[in-house]
Amino acid sequence: MNEFDFVVVGGGSGGYAAARTAAGEGLRTAVIDGSEELGGLCILRGCMPSKTLIESANRLQDMREAGEFGLHAGNPGFDGPKIIERKKRLISGFAAYRAEQLESGRFELVRGHARFAGPDKLAVRLRQGGEQTITARAILVATGSVIRHPDIPGLTEAGPLVSDDVLDNPHPPKSLLVLGAGPVALEMAHYHRALGADVTVVQRSKQVLSSMDRDVADAVQHGMERHGTKFVLGGRILQVGRNARGKWLRVAHHDREETLEADEILLALGRDAATAGLDLAAAGLDTPPGRPLATTDTQQTSVPHIFGAGDVTGKLEIVHIAIEQGEIAARNAARLLRGKNEPLETIDYRLRLFAVFTQPEAAMVGLSEREATELGIDFAAAAYPFDDHGKSIVHGKTDGFVKLLADRKTGELLGGAVVGPHASELIHEVVVALRYRATAAEFVKIPHYHPTLSEIWTYPAEELAG
Repeated sequence: MNEFDFVVVGGGSGGYAAARTAAGEGLRTAVIDGSEELGGLCILRGCMPSKTLIESANRLQDMREAGEFGLHAGNPGFDGPKIIERKKRLISGFAAYRAEQLESGRFELVRGHARFAGPDKLAVRLRQGGEQTITARAILVATGSVIRHPDIPGLTEAGPLVSDDVLDNPHPPKSLLVLGAGPVALEMAHYHRALGADVTVVQRSKQVLSSMDRDVADAVQHGMERHGTKFVLGGRILQVGRNARGKWLRVAHHDREETLEADEILLALGRDAATAGLDLAAAGLDTPPGRPLATTDTQQTSVPHIFGAGDVTGKLEIVHIAIEQGEIAARNAARLLRGKNEPLETIDYRLRLFAVFTQPEAAMVGLSEREATELGIDFAAAAYPFDDHGKSIVHGKTDGFVKLLADRKTGELLGGAVVGPHASELIHEVVVALRYRATAAEFVKIPHYHPTLSEIWTYPAEELAG
């Protein structure tokens, strides 16, 4: 009963997708998950709870701007406990559905913590007590990631908040120092600022959202600054501490040192692969604890029958990509186990999609200008601002712009980016265009209703088509 064709370690989005796919391929499959609550990072402590909080913050921000539209909203405020109660209610429903999927009987669910006892063997410390040994012909590691705690003097003693704390805090601080300027850092900064907190973002690099083009990142920063968020970029954190007034940090910035104070500090300097305790060396994998599990484009590790998917691989910490990686790993495992030398499937990151739920939002797909330049591609780029677009002016949301990239020789669209209202929704039009390798000229021929936000894409497309 403890012998399986395919075993998944981790029951998050990528792990569940892999198990479902493997079972569909006819493999005897098991999922090992030892977390207290089933669901995975996205549902329990990531995408869904954070966006639930941000939705409350966005609505409060809109209420404060009601006067612009001739509306009277009085003196809008918020009820922190009710925001958290709504989040818990919604997440409870999402998590219950995922638990139901994991317990559906299509595959075995083992509740416990796994470690490798060999290349094809897992020792599982069961939640109800005892240990179970499981053997597998193929294994997928999909254990996700954990919050990174960098070695900064005084940081541990100061007791900073992390994103998990924010998601359950009914009484947000009145002032906050955010360490980091990636997606999580900026989204949490936006949430607290929209609720009225005094927020300062501190980042070592001179650009927020380092994976995006500078013009996109700058537009996000400028929009957040317009709403009151402050930024200290290019600063090196020297020390962190706490006193009777709250918490503080010492930062070297512009050839001088400065002390910043706030009620709380939020640590948002990234995440590390959750590999501690797996004993990867016992499986023949040379991966130090906390370091990403190296995988090829077939999702295989250096041990061919062991695969990786999701955040643990360190590739792109995005849910839909984790799902795709998990599904590819399962299909490739099935092909390996059939022993017919079938060609293995590879993942294609051409349609890499990314969004940040700040105010303004930002999203991108495909290549950035920087990446296209590094690849030596002869491309053209064209942009158009929201402050010159009818529907965004009507909305009163005029921060940002849209941008398209196209191959100069073929006209094929290579990428797109948007900073502005509903960016996370608007980007999908470009995703479809890239999926079918549309040219700028073909894109222009697609009808767009007027007045809509989405018709703004036609302006850079017309420029590129010309």
